[in-house]
Amino acid sequence: MARRAKILAEGTELAEIDEDAPIFPISVAAELAGMHPQTLRGYDRLGLVVPSRAKSRGRRYTARDITRLRLVQHLSQEEGINLSGIRRILELETRIDRLNEQIDQLADAMHRMQDTVRSDEGAGYPRVFTAESTGLVHMGRTIVHAQLALPAR
Repeated sequence: MARRAKILAEGTELAEIDEDAPIFPISVAAELAGMHPQTLRGYDRLGLVVPSRAKSRGRRYTARDITRLRLVQHLSQEEGINLSGIRRILELETRIDRLNEQIDQLADAMHRMQDTVRSDEGAGYPRVFTAESTGLVHMGRTIVHAQLALPAR
């Protein structure tokens, strides 16, 4: 163990921990969050922080779960918010995260489309067209004059 600590102290990089990897048992998660394991069980029953389950049915917490547990503790103890209010706050934060992901996806799609249009314009492909009421399509911009009377039969 001392040799391993020495190797790590010499600058060997540790692998990044996936925030969504369920790796912490309840005892470790409780210690990292600064709570009693029974509190974590209660939060699980209330649906505030629901860990995944191992094959042996033991709770497994992610780094994201531990961050959420710390937030619940902060809101409860320092802000004085009850558990029902905390549940609502967590639901809204989850929804905001999902909406931000959608915004990022839409922005990426828009940038890809803009890049495609720019490359098509550079290649000489016209991108603007107009269509008459008969269905005839014209490349480029044309001015369509409105008819004041019905056409003759």
